Amino acid sequence: MKRLLIATTNRAKLDEITPLLKDVPYDLVTLARWSDVSTPEETGPTFAENARAKALYYAARTGELTVAEDSGLEIDALGGAPGVASARWGGAGTSYPDKFALIYDALRAKGAAESRARFVCALALATGDTILFEARGTIEGRIAPEPRGHGGFGYDPIFFYPPLGRTLAEVGEQKSAVSHRGETFRALRAFLLKTP
Repeated sequence: MKRLLIATTNRAKLDEITPLLKDVPYDLVTLARWSDVSTPEETGPTFAENARAKALYYAARTGELTVAEDSGLEIDALGGAPGVASARWGGAGTSYPDKFALIYDALRAKGAAESRARFVCALALATGDTILFEARGTIEGRIAPEPRGHGGFGYDPIFFYPPLGRTLAEVGEQKSAVSHRGETFRALRAFLLKTP
């Protein structure tokens, strides 16, 4: 069976992605097989550029068909921050509760009690030095007045999704049906199922 490398070291992302690709005709493999391959720096100014760079980087170093994604939170009142720097917001090693506090402090400094926000996910599929497929997904919402919920990961506790009346950390199994990552990986699944 052909193999597909899911190029992320984030266990929570793998847990979301794997069920979305469960019936594709590929053996899904992870970077655990290539522990000697270093992680590339994410220096692109957009999610799409970072996804492409990671997919090409890992495809070149492993020889595998590779999917990579880059995702993050954009907050309108903060000019789109933290954006592509979402994982690095506040510096290396900053916990998510501390990142939340930084965001709430920045919103208060702007006089914004709440703000529209969205999660964005860009995905790229690569083989060798070629991008075969790209997708982008978004989920629109707003910053919750305070963190709520214990599910999900990352910024999910502060992202309120109005159609369900809850934060993404509170929606449980419904998250993949509505999320930015779910949207992009469903598009990838459709591409893989129709590609010989």
